[in-house]
Amino acid sequence: MGNNMVTYNKYKSFLFFIRKYKVTELVPPQDLKEVFSKFTGGGSHMSSEQLHRFLVEHQGEEDCTLEDSERIVEKVLQKRRPNQETANVDQNREKEITLEDFFHFLLHDDFNTPLKTEVHHDMSAPLSHYFIYTGHNSYLTGNQLSSDCSEEPIIKALQRGVRVIELDLWPTSNKDDIKVDHGWTLTNPVSAIKCLKSIKEYAFIASQYPVIITIEDHLTADLRAKFADMATQIFGEMLYYPESDSLTEFPSPDSLKNRVIISTKPPKECFESNRIKENGNCPMLDGSESSDEESSGKESPDSRNEVEIEGTNGSDRDEGDTSTCECVQRSYQECSPDYKRIITIHNRKLKGSLKDKLKTDGELRRLSWSETTLEKASESHGTDIIRFTQKNILRVYPRAIRVKSTNFKPHIGWMYGAQMVAFNMQGHGKSLWLMQGMFRANGGCGYVKKPQILMQEHQCDNEFDPTRILPVKKTLKVKVYMGHGWNLDFSPTHFDKCSPPDFYTKICIVGMHADIAKKKTKVVMDNWFPLWDEEFEFPLTVPELALLQIQVRDKDQGKDDFAGQTCLPISELKLGFRSVPLYNKKGEKLKSVKLLMRFQFE
Repeated sequence: MGNNMVTYNKYKSFLFFIRKYKVTELVPPQDLKEVFSKFTGGGSHMSSEQLHRFLVEHQGEEDCTLEDSERIVEKVLQKRRPNQETANVDQNREKEITLEDFFHFLLHDDFNTPLKTEVHHDMSAPLSHYFIYTGHNSYLTGNQLSSDCSEEPIIKALQRGVRVIELDLWPTSNKDDIKVDHGWTLTNPVSAIKCLKSIKEYAFIASQYPVIITIEDHLTADLRAKFADMATQIFGEMLYYPESDSLTEFPSPDSLKNRVIISTKPPKECFESNRIKENGNCPMLDGSESSDEESSGKESPDSRNEVEIEGTNGSDRDEGDTSTCECVQRSYQECSPDYKRIITIHNRKLKGSLKDKLKTDGELRRLSWSETTLEKASESHGTDIIRFTQKNILRVYPRAIRVKSTNFKPHIGWMYGAQMVAFNMQGHGKSLWLMQGMFRANGGCGYVKKPQILMQEHQCDNEFDPTRILPVKKTLKVKVYMGHGWNLDFSPTHFDKCSPPDFYTKICIVGMHADIAKKKTKVVMDNWFPLWDEEFEFPLTVPELALLQIQVRDKDQGKDDFAGQTCLPISELKLGFRSVPLYNKKGEKLKSVKLLMRFQFE
């Protein structure tokens, strides 16, 4: 561990003075020494059998077998002593590890992860029973107004496990082909065929569970037929669509492995020629996805007033309804049956009051609301929204003013059961870290089973209401021991030109309002290998929806420097000592930087 460490780091001060800072060797914390002694009976070496007991009893690894422990010992020894001659090893100690080996094992996340790396949720329930990793305007490389459209952001999203890709389909200028573009903006388009081919190639690299393409449809009838042909030819057997038009429940992720499904508004009738007015007064003349539902660039006046007092006559205008637009002479023809046939998840918005729109009888459907619409609706109809999302799907997207591709707090949607909380994946920031953290759950497959509190089928006295404060269900105890790896991933002067960094750790709980908490460790001065050894307690009322956000910063006179972050779903935390890898601001895993922590529940 310390073989490659220099004894001192040297820094220039005031241009001519040289200051030396001693580099502290990493040593096992006292808690770890005591646990090693307990499971070895005070001995100097730990056998495979003793390691197995430690993993089961202390770490909660109930599925771990003795054979697993033997393989771990073998790997640790290979990594620690790769060139050691068998002749020099005490035969009685050949398959045992020392305290230093044990410490090394716990420090590395390839052996000792804080989360399960395999899919372990029940994947046989309908799609509506899952939170789904969802992108918004997935084709944009940057801001919502002037960035380029490209297949590259789609590829990156799929490589990270995103399962819902949004495409805005428009006619090209000569009206004979299909482009993907953010309408009524200065963005540069990309061809639809490029996007579909990229989805096919990268859809199942990170996860074998279904990819859903949500479509904002601005096409003519002929181009819809062309898109249907394009999709069926490109995806072939990958493309799933139901045999029946009326589903009683959505298919399960398990049944849709390695399949692509399409979600959009199925047009009932469309025009022979669908012309788009340049002045925007009649932006959509067909039964397509309405822009107030699907685009972030423009919310119609009706979407802003979508939440009305219950019992009033709803007057929301779906811009896709032909009855609301009299811009051209109408010549009706039946839309391409092929286009209708390939739609699995129908986006439909019912007329009437908010209560009417959230009815759960009738055909299954998807609603799309802006974050603002959801916030307003939840004030008076929170439990109705939860009941709606038990069978149907709710998509929540960023409001129109987020032109820089920022994101909202995802719990706004999750606490009401919204499956598709649509995020700008090309953005950065704490909200996106939370999204990435949630979908580290369940092996990072992009589907997370909703907690039972959101799936109570019948109205009852104890029905979950996100606005009501519940009693504490359990307390999470988090101990931060130490960190390491910054000296390998950053230059000696990255944080401070004159001295080693002054690291501290911030720990936050993000979830229901009653569970929100912030704590931080002391600042460890001038040390690349900070030792904090501090414990914090967090009482939780709804641990199923809580996330543990961890951030390390370097204390500075001005703004503190970022030194790594991660976010972990609390319901998925593995107990005991854990090596917690940190990520950069973009959510990319740092190669070497890790924290040694301990998690316990009471």
